[in-house]
Amino acid sequence: MKVLVTGGAGFIGSAVVRQFMQLTDYQVINVDSLTYAGNLESLASVESDSRYVFECVDICDASELARVFQVHQPDAVMHLAAESHVDRSIDGPDAFIQTNVLGTYALLEASRVYWQSLSSARAAQFRLHHISTDEVYGSLGDEGLFTEKTAYQPNSPYSASKASSDHLVRAWHHTYDLPVITTNCSNNYGPYQFPEKLIPLMILNALEGKPLPVYGKGVNVRDWLYVEDHATALRLVLEKGAIGEVYNIGGHNEKTNMEVVDILCQLLDELVPGSKFKPHAALTSFVKDRPGHDKRYAIDASKIERELGWRPKESFETGLRKTVQWYLDSTQWCQHVQDGSYRRERLGRAYDS
Repeated sequence: MKVLVTGGAGFIGSAVVRQFMQLTDYQVINVDSLTYAGNLESLASVESDSRYVFECVDICDASELARVFQVHQPDAVMHLAAESHVDRSIDGPDAFIQTNVLGTYALLEASRVYWQSLSSARAAQFRLHHISTDEVYGSLGDEGLFTEKTAYQPNSPYSASKASSDHLVRAWHHTYDLPVITTNCSNNYGPYQFPEKLIPLMILNALEGKPLPVYGKGVNVRDWLYVEDHATALRLVLEKGAIGEVYNIGGHNEKTNMEVVDILCQLLDELVPGSKFKPHAALTSFVKDRPGHDKRYAIDASKIERELGWRPKESFETGLRKTVQWYLDSTQWCQHVQDGSYRRERLGRAYDS
């Protein structure tokens, strides 16, 4: 199968591409505009594979998208390209509307025109898999889980832009019969994650003895999903998912932000015994909370388990240990990815004291 992956140089996208390249029956066209979070170093292991092609293209560029489809003739599309950081969306929502909404629209139209040009046999096999987030559902109370039937109630510019893209995908399916599948996932973590996100930010700051900034009182809850488990789930959905369906993907690992930081610090104390910053938990610093910070996310992933047989392999403890060890072993990648504009800060004017 030849798969066009948008955002394949990003965190989740690169995990998907690396996994596909481990399977002999896949070819990948990676379409990425290489924004601050796109890093081709994350794909160094596959760049020389003849089954892999990179196209530096912005998904908002309709003419370039049309060219990519015509040149490479994919059998399927996996749409992961997105602006994805809530803090950035609060400070600068325009980029999120451009990429997540208008970019998804451009991709849907390019896919529709291409799909309608295929032979009946190829058109019957074609599908577009749209990858989204559990944040479109809003915030949970102390109990309950997000299901595929949960009403949308996005609370940040990021989640609103992703909810918009989900609705566009659904509309193109119901109006034009474009064969689509949507997945909504919980918080990903693992190797190659850009260090503005909670877990890599805390790891890198702790190693240098810098403050570990935790929002509010650290009581907000997230469900954590190891990125390699997510990549496996996405591949299964592409291969076996039912057209027009939605699948929620979660890690069954609910933790408060403070619990995550505490576990991280314990791991660093163990894995870096010579650190002069032990105990690393002493570096914890509570900062002004994010505006409109959703209290709790938690995924009911029973549908994908029941219908496709997927369950995460990693517990939070095993996945986090692998993640910390990867960052300890990958100082060059970490240095290179920070050579741009990001300097491990809490982003956005809302956090100025």
